[in-house]
Amino acid sequence: MDVAAALDRLAPRLSPAATGARNARRLSGGASLETWAFDLDDGTPLILRRRPDGALPRDTALPLSSEAALIRAADAAGAPAPSVVRVCQPEDALGEAYVMRRLEGETLGRRIVRDEAFASVRPGLARRCGEVLARIHAIPTEGLPPLAKSDAQGELARYEDLYRQMKAPRPILEAAFRWLEAIAPPPPEKPVLVHGDFRNGNLMIHPKQGLVGVLDWELAHLGDPAEDLGWMCVNSWRFGEWRKPVGGFGDYADLLAGHGGDIALERVKFWQALGSLKWGVMCLMMYQSFAAGADRSIERAMIGRRTSETEIDLVALMEAA
Repeated sequence: MDVAAALDRLAPRLSPAATGARNARRLSGGASLETWAFDLDDGTPLILRRRPDGALPRDTALPLSSEAALIRAADAAGAPAPSVVRVCQPEDALGEAYVMRRLEGETLGRRIVRDEAFASVRPGLARRCGEVLARIHAIPTEGLPPLAKSDAQGELARYEDLYRQMKAPRPILEAAFRWLEAIAPPPPEKPVLVHGDFRNGNLMIHPKQGLVGVLDWELAHLGDPAEDLGWMCVNSWRFGEWRKPVGGFGDYADLLAGHGGDIALERVKFWQALGSLKWGVMCLMMYQSFAAGADRSIERAMIGRRTSETEIDLVALMEAA
């Protein structure tokens, strides 16, 4: 498909002052999703998020129209999110896709936690993340697109099933499943909208304005608000700054205070440990995909090696419990 040509034809539907699109370039994309940056000829900077022709979504991924609806709900609730300009229709000839405003900032976690350019905003990021998650978790669930529900025991069971299917037993993962099963908290009284992948790397950070956008909503679901808080604290998303448990830039107390002090640290740490276990299983799955020849990309092989990192994290968490 000639995406640039399709965007050029779509331009007048995106802005009344535009007659065409320019500078279309693909930023990223694997087998399931592509991200394109482009500009309208009236100067409007935009992003296209689309599923390539023939690509199948992950089992847990939302349709892109649902993802766009959640971004709009977050934007309306005051959470920083890119404004959705259009959910593409068949006549747009772009397949399953939507267009949103392009934000200015950085998403590379290593730069956010280390570069001097972000030194002035880092101290306030953990609290700001808590505030933003509080807004997301307060979005009324009535009227949202159909969403799956999840709780601690359900997530444990789902990932243990995936782990067992690989027939690659690892003692630390075995121990972590039994430990977390014994201490899993009950489901929340009222499930909330959970982003599902709220972490350093999926947040757009501006060096002066701080957190300006929450990205990648494809794993959103209804569940425990502590899940988002715990996932934010997984060591794998600290990019080497392991002493700062929140994204490599902040502390638990600031994150929880930003959320309103309504969630116990113990519950967050459970979801943090479960997040490490889930990421370990996902890394193992990527390695097996590489080893079996289903995906021979170097990226899959490299990520697969990170299972051992999550095992180190789990040992430390179990010892501290």
